[in-house]
Amino acid sequence: MAEAKKIKTALISVFHKDGLEELLRKLNEQGVAFLSTGGTQKFIEELGYKCQKVEDVTTYPSILGGRVKTLHPKVFGGILARRDNEGDRQQMAQYEIPEIDLVIVDLYPFEQTVAGGASEADIIEKIDIGGISLIRAGAKNFRDVVIVPSKAEYGVLLDILNRQGAQTTLEQRKMLAERAFGVSSHYDTAIHKWFLN
Repeated sequence: MAEAKKIKTALISVFHKDGLEELLRKLNEQGVAFLSTGGTQKFIEELGYKCQKVEDVTTYPSILGGRVKTLHPKVFGGILARRDNEGDRQQMAQYEIPEIDLVIVDLYPFEQTVAGGASEADIIEKIDIGGISLIRAGAKNFRDVVIVPSKAEYGVLLDILNRQGAQTTLEQRKMLAERAFGVSSHYDTAIHKWFLN
């Protein structure tokens, strides 16, 4: 398989948990380790799977009312590190940065919150920062990382797992990166439109 990469560790940070159960089961069957935060971590553990806390990797708790959870060099270094770059590999070892091969995100529901007539304060809290950053990082490093940018793509990854196990081709990673930038573009456009009103 051309430029196949094995998925060993998945970072999962999702707002909506529906549709995630089957994907987690398949990843677990394939021996993929889970890393997560808050409600998602609790959801994974309630299904009976081991899940390392992001806080245990970063040594920082979730702060500012949950506004800062994943924004840390140990998380983003693990996603953005180029696996074939000797300097990157040395720095990962130096700073004890874990490799993250798969990122699964489902963003805060900004558009639904606006449509529901929420207050300005509630709408602002639904502007996702960590999630959108994870999407962009995973998509940028598609040569080494699989990015699943919304629950709409859960089925795409599940199909890959069912057909070829916990590994992906460069073509598949690039296709998911393209979808990821589509998700981030749509999301930012919706936020921009709200600010214009």
